[in-house]
Amino acid sequence: MTRLAEKDKLQPDWWTKSLAGLVLGFTLALGLVGLFAWFGPGGIDADTKVQVNMWLIAPIWLSVLSLSFLFKTGLRAIGYLGLFNVLTYIVLYTFR
Repeated sequence: MTRLAEKDKLQPDWWTKSLAGLVLGFTLALGLVGLFAWFGPGGIDADTKVQVNMWLIAPIWLSVLSLSFLFKTGLRAIGYLGLFNVLTYIVLYTFR
């Protein structure tokens, strides 16, 4: 069994990973729920969809927050979550 080199281990900079998960995870959850609201079943005008959209934000946000600690460094978490945010909002505002 080989040990990981120091550069291959997950870095414990949990402040930046937490900040990335909290801020960028929240904006990513809003964007993903926006995509579901516009392109999901029934479209934006579905009667019962508002409540579902509201309740979808928390599980998506908490999933992104918990997964942000799996990034190797905090800067990678910020970079990848920022990139996913940009892509999500580009798709949302382009196709809605």
